Amino acid sequence: MNISLDHNALYHALKKETFHSSILDLEIDGKVEKVLLRDFQVHAYKQLVLHADFQRVDASQKIHVKVPLHFINGEASPAVKMSAGIISHVVSELEVTCLPADLPEFLTVDLGALEIGSSIHLADLQMPNGVTPVIHGGDDNPTIAAASVPAGRVEEAADAAAAAAQAIANAPADKK
Repeated sequence: MNISLDHNALYHALKKETFHSSILDLEIDGKVEKVLLRDFQVHAYKQLVLHADFQRVDASQKIHVKVPLHFINGEASPAVKMSAGIISHVVSELEVTCLPADLPEFLTVDLGALEIGSSIHLADLQMPNGVTPVIHGGDDNPTIAAASVPAGRVEEAADAAAAAAQAIANAPADKK
């Protein structure tokens, strides 16, 4: 079915993250339908939406959709604050199934307790009621985020430890 939309309104709505993971009301022939944005195409260099695909949703049927992840408290985590580590976001969105009424705009991942060398897995996330993650492949608990020390920092720490050991070894005997 072909429908026409206000281009400017659609173009600006597509820039908002919540537009991509929300149930929308679309008026078709005077009747309001509940829909979900499934796909869209934009021109390579012009500010022009070429095409958008919407899917009708039934309030009683579960839907399968990708929901963005929002990472919080990364700068306050022990991995960053105490160890000058970096946090890698392995996944930026998660596939879920739920009823349309239960669809979250995003899922929050709290990095506040993340230590160097540790990671947050799917099982560590708090899913909203009625929302179930979709698992692909053999890994039923994939990594969501991981904390590590940058390669240069590991070498700097090893060099500093070696220099300290050398200084102790070269110190006069009466100061040992």
